[in-house]
Amino acid sequence: MMKAILSVALLAALATGLILPLAENSVFAQAPTGPQGGSPPQQQNPAPPAAPSMAQQPPQAGVTIAVDVPIVTLDVVATTQHGDIIPGLKKENFRVLDDGVPQTITNFVPTDAPITMVLLLEFSSRGYYSFFSQVGKYWATALFPSLQQKDWIALETFDMKSRIEVDFTQNKDEVMQGLYHLYFPGFSESNVFDAILDTVDRLKDVKGKKSIVVLASGVDTFSKHTLDQTMKQLRQSDVTVFCVGLGRAYQNFVDMNGGMGSMSRMNYLQAENQLKTFAQETGGYAWFPQFEGEMPGVFRDVAAFLRHQYSLSYSPTAGAKDGKFHKVKVELVAPDGGPLTVLDQKGKKQKFQVYAREGYQAPKGGVGD
Repeated sequence: MMKAILSVALLAALATGLILPLAENSVFAQAPTGPQGGSPPQQQNPAPPAAPSMAQQPPQAGVTIAVDVPIVTLDVVATTQHGDIIPGLKKENFRVLDDGVPQTITNFVPTDAPITMVLLLEFSSRGYYSFFSQVGKYWATALFPSLQQKDWIALETFDMKSRIEVDFTQNKDEVMQGLYHLYFPGFSESNVFDAILDTVDRLKDVKGKKSIVVLASGVDTFSKHTLDQTMKQLRQSDVTVFCVGLGRAYQNFVDMNGGMGSMSRMNYLQAENQLKTFAQETGGYAWFPQFEGEMPGVFRDVAAFLRHQYSLSYSPTAGAKDGKFHKVKVELVAPDGGPLTVLDQKGKKQKFQVYAREGYQAPKGGVGD
């Protein structure tokens, strides 16, 4: 069995957390949504792009004309069997199957927009010495070296309910200060289902690529929503979910302090499977580090996934408004439609993996809706 290695600083933090109330942000920042929002009127000195916000914005006045043409958009990443990103792919290298039926890709762009990410952190008093809140808080700091000046990040925490600690900003120091100002959590609940869905709802008016990075055990204790309800709503969203599970690190920690019962181990195994499912269904990925030293590599991978996504769009040939879940599969092919060959620097053939949303929930409606 591998022995857990915790730094002296981390053990000290676990043992001597300050007992202060956790402030709740009940009012969201008021700012226009989307880093890539609609084009403003032409000005002699145009203003810079507005910051995205998780605030709910009032509808804008004016008249719009909508054409009801169902479009499915997928953010896709391709890697080798070793996890290396495959760059330089073209539209002809992708084949999309909707319920097994080939589709015509109508739009294809390699996305190079800034990262728009919510760091969703479990901050509850569960576990010995409030393990998950304290470890998650310090491990989250490994994210920032992988971010660039143009990237947007928000910090949100959850226990019984979710709280916006820092709204979207390009100032990484502001988010770091938000982490440092988290003290002792007030509740032992970990309502991860509700927290994810609350965050997805807050992101619905944020334009462009957006993702949630969940740093948590994955154990849900008291949510209003079930796992099935959570998955159904995630299938209707355009948010990619990445998960960093803390359950394995906690089991190592407990094994050093007396051991964990079989029922508890089963709970953490179930939680790990839930995190994997959230990621797979939305086109993301899940990591389960055991040691603090793994975190920089994990967050480098998160950033690499987000920076090397391809955006594919198509109009479904059938069932676009049947209200059913449609299974989607994205394949890599050669330009002539045959098998794609990927070689490493030594000319050795590589297997590859495609990461994309596994399907979508079609709206239900008919002619005239």
